[in-house]
Amino acid sequence: MKWRRPVQTAGGRGRGRTGAGHLRRRPGFAVLAALLVAAVGSGCAAETGETRATDPVKAAAARAGQPGGPAAGPPAGAAGSVAGQAEKARRAQAARAVAAKKWGLAKTPLTPPLPPAVKPRLTTRKGFEVEGGDASLPPVFTTVPTKEKVVFLTMDDGDDKDPELIRMMSELNIPYSAFLTDYLVRDDYAYFKEAEARGAVIGNHTLNHRYLPGLSYAEQKREICDQQDILQQQYGERPRLFRPPYGNYNGDTLRIAKSCGVTAVPLWAAEAFPDHMEWREEDRDLHPGDIILTHFRGEKDWKGSMPDLIRSVMKVITDKGYAVARLEDYV
Repeated sequence: MKWRRPVQTAGGRGRGRTGAGHLRRRPGFAVLAALLVAAVGSGCAAETGETRATDPVKAAAARAGQPGGPAAGPPAGAAGSVAGQAEKARRAQAARAVAAKKWGLAKTPLTPPLPPAVKPRLTTRKGFEVEGGDASLPPVFTTVPTKEKVVFLTMDDGDDKDPELIRMMSELNIPYSAFLTDYLVRDDYAYFKEAEARGAVIGNHTLNHRYLPGLSYAEQKREICDQQDILQQQYGERPRLFRPPYGNYNGDTLRIAKSCGVTAVPLWAAEAFPDHMEWREEDRDLHPGDIILTHFRGEKDWKGSMPDLIRSVMKVITDKGYAVARLEDYV
């Protein structure tokens, strides 16, 4: 997908890009269990040649109680709590290392740091403002303000529904946000319900993936707010995060989104494909807090499956010394 020049619309500035499962069982669940026992029993965290993004005890505490993460340990000061948290962290990273080998990752993903106690203040990126906009509108941004070496993985649309992706992300304990378009997911809401149960967070990507600045106020409201209603009905919560199709929006878009519960509009700093990355910034590199976009698509649309995509993007992220954190912990 090629970046498109910003489009000036009557309501303000538009931003843009052009847009573009059957169960495939893998052998090896018994092998996975055996490898895990061996890894834990040897005390090996399987991180040779790698460094962790943060202290393992803090990382374990950060993920305690989350789907795919270790269970919460005893409170600070309880007998054996520090040792217990350290052991849980070691076991979690050992399991992650085994999963990385199972799924063919070049390296074990790095452990993200503890989420911030206070979320960073978000503002609209310079040049992404809308005419007549002010600080009351949901901020539009491509990078979250943080000094931590973390990035955020987001997936759009919902066309390809590969069960292997859900298992892979769950076993690797990689968080991601799924921005769903109703016409592509309504045939299988349950797929994304399972993804949500395993840790994915659901966001709004409209009913029909239309170019919003070209629509009337009423049409935009239907695209955004009706999708909010559907997502609340299907997944139990009204999303706080909204991503406009193609990254295009105007003042009406943001005002409507705010009216139906949206608090932030995360766009992206880079886009991942199974065989390459595309970058917004001229240095073609990752930065702390960058949001990475990709799509729920498979081999019919690009050269690779969703697991192929994850292997590719995680190599870039890990090679550059970054961990994947949960976007909603920062936004």
